[in-house]
Amino acid sequence: MLKSLVVERFKSLVSLEMDLGRMNVLIGANGSGKSNILEAAGVLGAAAFGRVDDETLLRRGVRPGVPRLYKTAFALSSRVPHIRFKATERTGASYEVTLWNPLQNPSPAWRFKTENLRRSGADQVVARSTTSVGKRNQEQGIAALKTVDLEQGDAALSLVDRLRAYSIHCPNTPTLRGLVQDLQAREPVGLAGGRLPEAIQELLKDEKKSVEQASRLEGVRGLVDWAKDFSAASSIDVPLSPSAARSRLVIQFVDRFMASGRNRLTGYDASEGALFILYCSVLALHSKAPKWFAVDNLDQALNPRLATRLMEHLCSWTMSAQEEQQWLVTAHNPAILDGLPLDDPEVRLFAVDRSSKGHTVVRQIDLAEARRKRPSAEWTLSRMWMAGLLGGVPNV
Repeated sequence: MLKSLVVERFKSLVSLEMDLGRMNVLIGANGSGKSNILEAAGVLGAAAFGRVDDETLLRRGVRPGVPRLYKTAFALSSRVPHIRFKATERTGASYEVTLWNPLQNPSPAWRFKTENLRRSGADQVVARSTTSVGKRNQEQGIAALKTVDLEQGDAALSLVDRLRAYSIHCPNTPTLRGLVQDLQAREPVGLAGGRLPEAIQELLKDEKKSVEQASRLEGVRGLVDWAKDFSAASSIDVPLSPSAARSRLVIQFVDRFMASGRNRLTGYDASEGALFILYCSVLALHSKAPKWFAVDNLDQALNPRLATRLMEHLCSWTMSAQEEQQWLVTAHNPAILDGLPLDDPEVRLFAVDRSSKGHTVVRQIDLAEARRKRPSAEWTLSRMWMAGLLGGVPNV
């Protein structure tokens, strides 16, 4: 798992270092720089893949941008032309890269200035500098080429694989409903919500093979309280408007209150919150779920109490999973915080603010200490955030 993430001179992130857990929650005002942190991890993932251009960034859910938008535009004491990223594994392996692109005459791909991949502090796999490589292949990452020769189980290979598999998930209602195509489709689900029926069908097959998975899916059913059950069905076998876009499979819900025979709803008609619950459940429970990824606006379309319960389940599923999965999420609904297990050191809460100079600053909140310092037992974490006691609130 990743131990830390370092970013310098990227957008509003002049200097950032985060110590990561398995569930990492970012709270802050709109425009404070939360999404910039998610995208910084995406740029690092593209570098680990070997090329940083619009295609590799879009593939990871990062908004493409010209150098003048990516490079910090603050008036700094030193004018360093490159942006720097570094990730360190708990094994000691690390990958560090500096990238640059001329502001006045940018090229389609960012150029690698330096690149270092280590198994540990002294065990170096790749060491790249402008003097060692010169001007040849500046747009090609060396670490991506070198890892082809590394054996499975190598700490450096594990780190690079984790970084380049990273992506930012930001599902939207039309894609979840199957009305529009997901431009970033993949297994188990696309970044915008595509392939959800297929993923649910696969989860339900796993349910029959594992008692533990069956128990977890019962928890998912409990979150969709109005539905007796959910499944994936052929689009020709369910009530669906002729004008609705049709895919081979659609999500189907059985409403517990409606009359039998007329109580089947598709994802086209059902609550968007229910679809979002299923999407997040796939990311947590599917056998092909990513191991290091982000979800922007985890709390969208959710009732506050449902947001709390979803976070409780996601933390429980993540901490009990054998695979070491890591989440990086942003949230605006205070109720999300009340679903965090305060005594688990693998759950990290970060307040994101802008300094007096406009720089994004990130502060990890000690959850146990915050609970001890609350004014009284009635003061939940969500109430403390709303009152401004945790930081990460707008100055309005």
